Amino acid sequence: MPSKSNKSLIRKTLVYIVLIVGSFVALFPFLWMILTSFKSANEAMMIPPTIFPESLKLYNFTSITKKLPFVKIYFNTTVSAVVTVTAQLIFCSMAAYSFARIKFPGRDIIFVTLLAVLMVPGTFFILPQYRMVYKMGLLNTIPALFLPNLFSAMGTFLLRQFFISLPQELEDAAYIDGCNRGKVFVKIMLPLVKPGLVSLGILTFKFSWNDLMWPLIVNTSTDKMTLSAALSYLQGQYVTDFPGVMAGAILSVVPIIVIFAIFQKQFIEGVAHTGIKG
Repeated sequence: MPSKSNKSLIRKTLVYIVLIVGSFVALFPFLWMILTSFKSANEAMMIPPTIFPESLKLYNFTSITKKLPFVKIYFNTTVSAVVTVTAQLIFCSMAAYSFARIKFPGRDIIFVTLLAVLMVPGTFFILPQYRMVYKMGLLNTIPALFLPNLFSAMGTFLLRQFFISLPQELEDAAYIDGCNRGKVFVKIMLPLVKPGLVSLGILTFKFSWNDLMWPLIVNTSTDKMTLSAALSYLQGQYVTDFPGVMAGAILSVVPIIVIFAIFQKQFIEGVAHTGIKG
């Protein structure tokens, strides 16, 4: 009979094996993208496929910057992502605080109606959003990229969970000290839900940075595109330069990796607290 220590060692070994295999499965597409970006077009199309390139070829990264105005596209994507994140942090935090801490007539009905939006596929809103942008004369412009994403029902729900978890005594003490509702929200509540704000900011930034369908619908000029939409132009009808596409994908994903590496602690903490009472 194996001892308890041996059983524990076997269980830990199995867990580590499963985690290693799962990590490899998750990372393999990303590693394949990196390796393909250094291959030639012939190597990328070989059957059976080759995993490692014969030699590291950097011309895919230089050629992609010539095919697309990467500086302008980076600017468009950055502006859209920053405006979207800023607007959602402001509007969603205000709405979440109202739903969590302020009692007003019809609050629960309005909140349930807001949650109902999460049950509807996002593609259902494309046509009315397009008509709104068209009526405002903003087609093929930078504002058209971020206007429909200035508010999020999911972001409101996420931050509401954080506000609900805060004790009422904090607000009562602030009111006794002479703070009004605005000061309580800005100086007391917002600093306490910082992990939630960081989580929402990272998720929103990722969504805006990788958005593909909406930029393709509202904008047609390459210099008004975002990264994901511009990279889709590299896919030909008959032949696609896969190494070039992979090189462009690497250039587009680097900011997301850097931001997550900087704020990973706050992000993980924020996601872990989204299930608290509420």
